[in-house]
Amino acid sequence: METFYLTDTGIVRDHNEDSVIIVTNSENSTLMAVADGMGGHRAGEVASSIAISYLSKRFTESFFKLNKAEAVEWIKTCVNEINGQIFKYTEENPESTGMGTTLVMAIITNEYILFGNIGDSSGFVMKDGKIHKVTHDHTLVNLLLAAGELTEEEAKNHPKKNILMNALGINDPIEIDVFDCNMEIDEILLSSDGLTTMVAEDQIEKVLLSDLSVSEKVIKLIKKANNRGGNDNISIAYLIKNNKGSDSL
Repeated sequence: METFYLTDTGIVRDHNEDSVIIVTNSENSTLMAVADGMGGHRAGEVASSIAISYLSKRFTESFFKLNKAEAVEWIKTCVNEINGQIFKYTEENPESTGMGTTLVMAIITNEYILFGNIGDSSGFVMKDGKIHKVTHDHTLVNLLLAAGELTEEEAKNHPKKNILMNALGINDPIEIDVFDCNMEIDEILLSSDGLTTMVAEDQIEKVLLSDLSVSEKVIKLIKKANNRGGNDNISIAYLIKNNKGSDSL
């Protein structure tokens, strides 16, 4: 298994509100997660940091000998506890009211792979040389698309395409989508929307299929997003299942 993760401010924003992590526990299970924070007074970076720090700590301390059903409950419990921490922070720091964060995560064990998603950060897998999006964006436009009120083309260029319908710190109680993923995949990529709004899926696929190292692929994707405008923070967590070794920033 080979992994790499990186976050970049982009070329428009003056600070980075994303957080990203890849961590492996003592059972050799791996957690990947990307959170894209939002809110004034730099509160977005606080919200995303709360989410990623909590998940990382809980994963290394408590994710042991869990079957798939128990792992799903673990994800849901963690998300509700993170949500509670974010709301508590805003109560204690009124200037941060309205802060929140998206969250996309993947847990990889020898028996199963699970994805979880809240908001519009994305989870992809590569299988047989093709990229597949696993997660569903919780946006107003996606809701209208699913209801048949918009076409794919209208959705792509809709002026309200970035309006979120769900995020940590925004809704209480909170629901996370959990996806049970086929074990026969080759690669996993998680990203904030700073990548996916700038770089099309076929272009992401092309980079992942290129003859570059794991870290070089991530860096190239971030450069592509910046070359096309870089109007948001860009965060990527990337894993190749069948290689050995890891590197991260």
